[in-house]
Amino acid sequence: MSTAREAVPVLLLRPEEVARALRISRSKVYELIRAGELRSVKIGGARRVPAAVLAEFVTRLQEAA
Repeated sequence: MSTAREAVPVLLLRPEEVARALRISRSKVYELIRAGELRSVKIGGARRVPAAVLAEFVTRLQEAA
């Protein structure tokens, strides 16, 4: 039996984590969510951005450049 813990992939990111990853403000993340440019989900009262959605968003930015 292995004693090392298996790495669990991060599936959902807090808006603060998205802001840090994109080097933008947290308010800009919420602005992108409200504008429909960045999809998110709500779990209870918490807003989360799926990691796959963030990757798609960055791809769209690259394609538009």
